[in-house]
Amino acid sequence: MVTQEQNSVLLFSGGVGGAKLAVGLSGILEPNELSIVVNTADDEEIYGLHISPDIDTVLYSIADIVNKETGWGINNDTFTTLESFSLLGEETWFRIGDIDFQTHIKRTKMLIDGYSLSDVTDFFTKKFKIPNKIIPMTDGNVRTVLQTDKGKLKFQEYFVRENCKPIVHSIQYEGALNSNISKGFLHALNTSKLLIIGPSNPLLSINPILSIPKVRDLFLKFDGLRIAVSPIINDHAIRGPLAKIMSELGLAPSCTEIAKYYKDICDIFVIDSSDSLNRRGIENLGMDVFVTDIIMNNDQSKKILAEKLMNYLK
Repeated sequence: MVTQEQNSVLLFSGGVGGAKLAVGLSGILEPNELSIVVNTADDEEIYGLHISPDIDTVLYSIADIVNKETGWGINNDTFTTLESFSLLGEETWFRIGDIDFQTHIKRTKMLIDGYSLSDVTDFFTKKFKIPNKIIPMTDGNVRTVLQTDKGKLKFQEYFVRENCKPIVHSIQYEGALNSNISKGFLHALNTSKLLIIGPSNPLLSINPILSIPKVRDLFLKFDGLRIAVSPIINDHAIRGPLAKIMSELGLAPSCTEIAKYYKDICDIFVIDSSDSLNRRGIENLGMDVFVTDIIMNNDQSKKILAEKLMNYLK
């Protein structure tokens, strides 16, 4: 097994679950030992601004300014600007706080000025004094779109405006085939010894990353350990609409089904202690299984899970 001291760790993150594990790993690894590749297919233009929700969740979480009740946004933020938009007749279903607005305004200006999303993310990483490398999956435009019983919905329309209620028939990642892996992502893949897929939604957060040309092949050729943490416990999603969407697509919402999804690109699958009876079935898929408590309800449990993962690999 690879030891912690030898590791250069690359974490794949999307949504709140991935950001929580990013916090845990950031707390136990040296700054140059951890890079985080983040899903950008949730990005959207809202109020005329470029919003990067998953990147911001990782930034705010590691910087310890995130709203811990929601898992996103900034702690103790106010919403005066949004309330003013509402008075002007603007739809305000996508809630952005006053401090949070500054991030999106600066990002949009930098993009207009010709900087790449990777450049912008580096800028914010330094401004928030984050020691780790945070990397967009691409500097291109990949967007998750869901075909539902309410018609075609962009991700934020489905997730926020419709509160995940429409029935999902299929999911597309528009623009993926015309996008390239970001330079930082490629560099991290070539220099890391360990890949960790966080407990993120594989359909909405991880598959967009894998849909970029060459990424899946690079996973398959990766010369190191590949580990994934289940986002499903006791047939329920830890957070978000994963179990609901899986059922609507004809998939069993279980950790075993998630393991099947990752079996070709992972060596080790991490499941919760309450799902230990599924261990044998997952091992039969050709993966080692690590059984432990994977719920991260506070900063201590985030760090504990990160330590358990790294100790398991010693």
